[in-house]
Amino acid sequence: MKQLPQRYYELMEELQAVDFVIVELTLYLDTHPNDHEAIQQYNAYVQTRQKVKQQFEQEFGALTSFGGSYSKYPWDWKEAPWPWQV
Repeated sequence: MKQLPQRYYELMEELQAVDFVIVELTLYLDTHPNDHEAIQQYNAYVQTRQKVKQQFEQEFGALTSFGGSYSKYPWDWKEAPWPWQV
């Protein structure tokens, strides 16, 4: 398998941490839909995730297919490793 730079793993770990917080806030908000502060936190983490995802994709390529990410030229979706392979 192709050797990846440390930055790849750092960004992937940051994405995973942010995703964890978003999932937990989503579960909390399912039972506390009027918690304004939690909604603000959720929106802030979604914004953070968008920035980290964009940075990752600029450096290493698409994280998702089916319209979730833009593609570079040439089409490189087939290039491994995919995020779930590391």
